[in-house]
Amino acid sequence: MFAGQTWWILGASEGLGRAIAEKLDAAGARLVLSARSEERLQELAGTLSNATALPLDVTDPDAISRAVEQIGKVDGLLYCAGAYDPMPAQDWDAEKVELICDVNFMGAIRVVGRVIPQMVAANEGHIVLIGSLAGHTGLPGATGYGASKSAVIHMAENLQADLIQTPIKVQVINPGFIKTRLTDKNDFKMPMIQTPDEAADACLKAMRSGRFSTSFPAPFAWVFTIGKHLPRKLFLRLMGAGK
Repeated sequence: MFAGQTWWILGASEGLGRAIAEKLDAAGARLVLSARSEERLQELAGTLSNATALPLDVTDPDAISRAVEQIGKVDGLLYCAGAYDPMPAQDWDAEKVELICDVNFMGAIRVVGRVIPQMVAANEGHIVLIGSLAGHTGLPGATGYGASKSAVIHMAENLQADLIQTPIKVQVINPGFIKTRLTDKNDFKMPMIQTPDEAADACLKAMRSGRFSTSFPAPFAWVFTIGKHLPRKLFLRLMGAGK
């Protein structure tokens, strides 16, 4: 379904975004690859069949506007840009938390807000937002990150509510732990952690499906989808907090 389509991937230089780019390229898509690291983007683009590197800082609205004008019409938008630092409220670092929210949520707002008008005008398009299992409910040590991913999930729900009667496809994908430079910061056990390649396979399967929301890997994802309906104190005990 991706052959001949043009996809803009934000957060393409590392981890999950990079792995998805490789799989979309193998599926025959034309790619525009964005992230802050020009060197990593150029390196990736050089290994793919039809990809252009477009370095971009998603915290810069003017740069995003210029990028949208430069790229023109896209068939699909994948927002995978992410920032993360493990942080309990007791160690709240204002600048780090604000950056996490700026990249994970406001970056998505800025990019989607500048791409959605062309999709609405053309009455076609595909928007994929990468959330997280951490966005389903509040977790210990996830100050900033969990809230930003919850906001991404809610944003996707709003888009779906408005566009459900149109051909524009909106999806949100919520992975669990993925072995990346971000999760390397964690000093706790990460159940069912996946490689970027494994997670990218799950993402492509979701993107090909008609599902609006996909959370993985099961059964770890069930803990979060069910857990938000449990009594709060019980869920926190299960997560190792509030003992």
